[in-house]
Amino acid sequence: MQPVIALVGRPNVGKSTLFNRLTNSRDALVASVPGLTRDRQYGNATLDGRSCTVIDTGGLGDSSQVSNLMAEQVGLAVDEADLVLLLVDARAGRTPADEEIMQQLRERGAELFLVINKIDGVPESAEAEFLTFGVADHALVSASHGRGIAGLAAAVAARLPATETEPPPFVEGRVRLAVIGRPNVGKSTLINRWLGETRQVVFDAPGTTRDSIEIPLEHATGKFLLIDTAGVRRKGRVDGVVEKFSVVKALQAMRDADVAVLLIDAQEGLVDQDLHLFEFAADVGTGLVLAVNKWDGLSADTRASVKVGLDRRLTFAPWVPLRFISALHGTGVPDVLREVLRVNRCADFDVQTPVLTRILNDAVRAHPPPSVSGRRIKLRYAHKSGSHPPTVMIHGNQTSAVPASYTRFLENRFRETLKLIGTPIKIVFRTGDNPYKGKRNKLTPRQQLRRKRMVRHHKRRKR
Repeated sequence: MQPVIALVGRPNVGKSTLFNRLTNSRDALVASVPGLTRDRQYGNATLDGRSCTVIDTGGLGDSSQVSNLMAEQVGLAVDEADLVLLLVDARAGRTPADEEIMQQLRERGAELFLVINKIDGVPESAEAEFLTFGVADHALVSASHGRGIAGLAAAVAARLPATETEPPPFVEGRVRLAVIGRPNVGKSTLINRWLGETRQVVFDAPGTTRDSIEIPLEHATGKFLLIDTAGVRRKGRVDGVVEKFSVVKALQAMRDADVAVLLIDAQEGLVDQDLHLFEFAADVGTGLVLAVNKWDGLSADTRASVKVGLDRRLTFAPWVPLRFISALHGTGVPDVLREVLRVNRCADFDVQTPVLTRILNDAVRAHPPPSVSGRRIKLRYAHKSGSHPPTVMIHGNQTSAVPASYTRFLENRFRETLKLIGTPIKIVFRTGDNPYKGKRNKLTPRQQLRRKRMVRHHKRRKR
């Protein structure tokens, strides 16, 4: 296994900034707001030639209920880590909260390395007050500007245990699965149910999850990379820069995912914001599974009413698979992963050109495209142009005049014939070039004589 490093400290001391600096990424959401990070964020780093796993954690020191849940996540990260980097703020100086965190880490028996951050514009004497912590190894850095990072990497690499490194298990061969939805519909609860542990902070208040967290999962059904996203509210209700960036990262996660599970609240049904998320996923070509959560708590009459409402609102997309689950109790949860794999296989779209051309010809015979200015649109053959989403390129003439309604007809015909479930289809048209365009027709001597006779004949008739 790779060595594991955990970043621990008070809120707003720069843990996420240092995480992004060490992993050479922008995975952790960063803003000058205390308590922004709440869940454990994992990343891979190479420090002075040593590969390791870095864990970003939430800030410690608050006594609220959400912070207590965050502290549990920090404790799990510390227990998992081979080395704990305790971050302190050089500008704020040594605080009672730093001392309390230090005491907690020592009680857990953690291997400690002190990182004094935000040293820009701070006198050198500021280092002295932190040395009384009694931590043998420390480093002065500015995570936001990169000062001291190289020295920190070398010092930390020297403290890591000598273990064999393995390639990071995050993406290769895994289905990227994003869990999306409005706030407080149970996305983190569903992630925890799949993982079988409290991996994400769950609290009965909207907006608990703020960042997009990637978590590898090896399930009996297959291998996945789970992406827990922040809840996406209507644009007019998004409040503050933190939520705006959270929404941006959630939408980016949808764009990067192979399949997205759109989680909705059974008691509220499919609302307009859910349809906006649905539309966005379809536009970017992400496969989609609709999961109706909190299903166990409904009566039989309410369930029947909810199903009628879903059928009415999903008439435009009957190809989306629907699953009724309870993330809290686990009812129907494994079925969602099986449906995700099914959708992902459909999105791979391994179909040969003769098959696509035959489907196209059958569709044209059953319902020919309309004529344009008295000229018939000819669609000759089709072939695969891409996958995720399945993309079909159709060659013919006057394809720019194909109406949108006929394009939708072809999409439905390909989807029905190939049994493509849960994935949007894109049709791309290409008009063949005229081989005689720009070429002058040169007459033979015999044709020139005939042309002259015709000209003389027409002149005599005019007289």
